[in-house]
Amino acid sequence: MVETGSVKRESDGLTVHFTVTDTAKSIPITYKGILPDLFREGQGIVATGRLDAGGAFVAEEVLAKHDENYMPPEASYAIKKATTEAMHIKSGQKP
Repeated sequence: MVETGSVKRESDGLTVHFTVTDTAKSIPITYKGILPDLFREGQGIVATGRLDAGGAFVAEEVLAKHDENYMPPEASYAIKKATTEAMHIKSGQKP
């Protein structure tokens, strides 16, 4: 998980330094690129890359994890629309 208070962005707008932890150990990560929309402190992530000579992890890819309740906005909209239509049909109204 991304440690709270650890995210630091450089002025180039692409380079980000942050720390991940499993609550027992922590490792600093540097990533240059656009982070996923779900990336935030306290959130689980998956990063691929390599360790540099100083022991920091240089990420080539960062994926943000979401919980089992996450639903893409398009799917949520479709479900709400279908539910509304079903309720209208059941009550004899036109959707």
